[in-house]
Amino acid sequence: MNLALNLVAAKTIIRKEMVRVLRIWVQTIVPPAITMTLYFIIFGNLIGRRIGTMDGFDYMQYIAPGLIMMSVITNSYGNVVSSFFGAKFGKHLEEMLVAPMSYATIIIGHVAGGVLRGLLVGALVTVIALFFTRLEVAHPFITISIVLLSSIVFSLAGFINAVFAKKFDDISIVPTFVLTPLTYLGGVFYSISMLPEFWQNVSRLNPILYMVNAFRYGILGTSDIGIGQAYIILFVFVVLLFSGCMYLMRRGIGIRE
Repeated sequence: MNLALNLVAAKTIIRKEMVRVLRIWVQTIVPPAITMTLYFIIFGNLIGRRIGTMDGFDYMQYIAPGLIMMSVITNSYGNVVSSFFGAKFGKHLEEMLVAPMSYATIIIGHVAGGVLRGLLVGALVTVIALFFTRLEVAHPFITISIVLLSSIVFSLAGFINAVFAKKFDDISIVPTFVLTPLTYLGGVFYSISMLPEFWQNVSRLNPILYMVNAFRYGILGTSDIGIGQAYIILFVFVVLLFSGCMYLMRRGIGIRE
C-alpha cells in the first residue's frame, strides 16, 4: 500500500484527534488539572506534613512523579477509547476502513492522538506540581522514554477496549474497575518497601508499578524496582497490544459485527 497515502492518512487522524482534544478542552484538559491539584493539596500538603519524608524525599516531592504518570496513563487511555468508540458509534469508522489506508495507520493515528493528549496533560500537571514542590530531572532519557512507552501502552489498551465496546457504558468499565485500582496500588502514594513481603510480591504483578517507579527514578533517582525490568515489561506490552489491535482489525471483531 502506498506509503505516502498512509502518511497523509496518519497525519489527518492525528490532526483530527488534537482538534478534538483542544475543541473540548473544558472536558479533556481542565478536569485532570483540577483533580491533580486537589491530590497535591490533600495528599501532598495536608497529609504529607504528617508523613514527613519517604525514601529520603519530601512526601510531596515523592508523589509528584506518580501523579504525573497517573494523569498520563488515564488520559492516554481515555482519549483513544472515547475517540475510536465515537467513530464506531457515529458510523464514520466505515469511511476509514474503505479508504486506501492500512489497519496499522488507523491504529497508529489514534494511538498518537492518545499519546499527545497524555503528554499535554502530563506537562500541565508537571507545571502544577512545580507550584507545590521542587523537581529536578535526574535522568532525562529515562524520564522521556518511560512516559512515552507508558502512554503508548495505555493508548493501545484503550483502542482494544473501544473495539469490544458496544455501548457508552462499556468504555467506562475498564477505567473504573481495572485501571483506577491498579493505578492507586501502583506505588503512586507509597513505596512498596513499606508493605509485608507477601504484598510486595503481589504488587510486582501490577505493571503500573513498574511505570510509576521507572518514571520516579527518571526524575528523583529512586525506585522500588529494576529499571531494566520496567523497559522489558513496557516493550512486551507494546508488542502484544499492537499485535492484538492488528488481529482485531483484520478479523473485524467488534467492527464488522
